[in-house]
Amino acid sequence: MKNKITLIFFCILLGTVLSACSNSVKHENTVAESTTKNNSAETTASVTSKKGKIILATTTSTQDSGLLDELLPDFTKKTGWEVDTIAVGTGEALKMGENGEADVLLVHAKAKEEAFIQAGHGLKRFDVMYNDFVVVGPKGEIETNNNAEETFRTIFDNKDAFVSRGDESGTHTKELSIWKNLNITPADNPNYISAGQGMGATLLMAEEKNAYTLSDRATWLATKSKTAMDIVCEKDKQLLNYYGVIAVNPEKSSKINAEGAQDFINWILSDDTQKLIGDFGVKEYGESLFTPDAAANK
Repeated sequence: MKNKITLIFFCILLGTVLSACSNSVKHENTVAESTTKNNSAETTASVTSKKGKIILATTTSTQDSGLLDELLPDFTKKTGWEVDTIAVGTGEALKMGENGEADVLLVHAKAKEEAFIQAGHGLKRFDVMYNDFVVVGPKGEIETNNNAEETFRTIFDNKDAFVSRGDESGTHTKELSIWKNLNITPADNPNYISAGQGMGATLLMAEEKNAYTLSDRATWLATKSKTAMDIVCEKDKQLLNYYGVIAVNPEKSSKINAEGAQDFINWILSDDTQKLIGDFGVKEYGESLFTPDAAANK
């Protein structure tokens, strides 16, 4: 009888232990399933928040100055579009738009941009921002002034070395317009060099050659610590440098991301982004590298 009672007690105890183990396993499975579902939901939310990519053809000045590195993460965060940036001269960027190889352009050669629109390659041009061009070169050889044409004539008459972008960029276009106003063929100067490079590389070449060059102010400020050059001419009205944004005509290619291009335009013209543009450079250089200009569209 005693052995029977002991057996019954053992069976009850074993059943209790097995039940507890079973409940524990069920709880762990439930937690695991719940965690899996939550992770899955988070992954799905992350995927749906990303819309895809847009191709931005822009100038080397926006890239070399660091502006795009500052701005584009905000665009992706707010819109879901990631950006493939192709930084070239304005002329090359416009050609990419003409060939349907970009969705949206951020460039700075207003006359060329307007011709691009008139030819049907783009939808509409909007003012985004502006800064200015500066003539930089060896310190002390030309007195600092605010007359670009006088500075260019002095460089030519002295046969000083001058490094040109030579790449159909907005900066190159501005340089050529100044020579044209003076009725000077710059290549008649034996020390005139066509670099065929972006702005940052052109500045470093000018430093190496002890030469003068024309630069947008933003890239100059971002690069000047690498050189011994200085500004010799600035604040001439004809040195103002306006940037525009243009959505490429979606009829140029079935691959054009018209929705993404319009989202980019809406974003870069928004008050929040215009403020980011105005603040850019102030902390590091003590001045803004670009002046917001979207208000000019109103």
